[in-house]
Amino acid sequence: MNKNVKRLLALVLALVMSLSLFACGQKQQEDKTDDGTQTETTRVFTDSCGREVTVPADIQKIAVSGPLAQMVVFAIAPDRMVGVANAWDESTKAYFDAKYLELPLLGQLYGGKGELNLETLLAAAPDVVIDVGEPKDSMAEDLDALQEQTGIPFVHIDAYLASMDDTYAMLGDLLAMPNEAQGLADYCRYAYDKVKAIADSVEKVDLLYVTGEEGLNVIAKGSYHAEVIDMLCNNLAVVDEPSSKGTGNEVDMEQILNWNPAAVIFAPGSIYSTVADNENWQTIPAIRDGRYYEVPMGPYNWMGFPPSVQRILGMQWMAKVLYPDAADYDMYETTQTYFQLFYHCDLTAEQYAALTAHSLAAD
Repeated sequence: MNKNVKRLLALVLALVMSLSLFACGQKQQEDKTDDGTQTETTRVFTDSCGREVTVPADIQKIAVSGPLAQMVVFAIAPDRMVGVANAWDESTKAYFDAKYLELPLLGQLYGGKGELNLETLLAAAPDVVIDVGEPKDSMAEDLDALQEQTGIPFVHIDAYLASMDDTYAMLGDLLAMPNEAQGLADYCRYAYDKVKAIADSVEKVDLLYVTGEEGLNVIAKGSYHAEVIDMLCNNLAVVDEPSSKGTGNEVDMEQILNWNPAAVIFAPGSIYSTVADNENWQTIPAIRDGRYYEVPMGPYNWMGFPPSVQRILGMQWMAKVLYPDAADYDMYETTQTYFQLFYHCDLTAEQYAALTAHSLAAD
């Protein structure tokens, strides 16, 4: 079992001694029959792990288990969220309604810098806790254990770049929000198919995606974080053990020089602003020819970290940057549409210009 989950379960055992907090979890059990089947006020939902979970028929209060779920759920049901897994990035103030920025911090179940705060979670009394993303080996066991101890239903829904429409379809079913889910699913399907068609029609550029303050980390081919990169380019970062972390694999300058990329994409906070004056980087074709770009950041890194639904926007941006003739769409209009659907925000031309200041090829 995941070590974080073990610690969480130990905390639960202590917390349940407090009747006032435990009652929040117990309330979720009131509509269940003894054998776990559905009643008039509950239903059985089969999650992506194949678990049959009894959930309220009318879910109005949602907790999320991590940053991927936070971003995915915010698009479809922001007003039902009772908390966030991670504090919002400072940049969200420019895009999100202030009421969402005041939601309590619940922490996250897997990875990250913190742990799920079960005391805050129980006090928030959610109808369900939703996990979204790549499944973990022990996930079914972890979620079953937490569900049993807290009395709150936990569900997992897979999320991959190529099937975000299915992710939203499942969320729409779970939350009884079919119309809202359909709109998001249709957009994800359309955007993915559009970019996939571009990728299949071009001669792919040799590229590195570079991260880290020193510019010595790369997003490796075959990693979960490299789904967009691997689709749209010849990802030169081939390593023995691709990292599962958003910071990527650490390499050295000699390896980067040997890869000799024709294009480089730098993550936000990396060394984009200094490479033009760096003697080592100046010898690389991408830098010498001006084919290097910084990923837009706001309200999230468009290419991942975390690798959530914002990559649907990121893939459209990356296609536009690398293959502008094939990507014959207006990137401002594309970004506006995404911000309206997923952030509930009307993006201005000034905001767009600031977001993409270092991120688009010169006309």
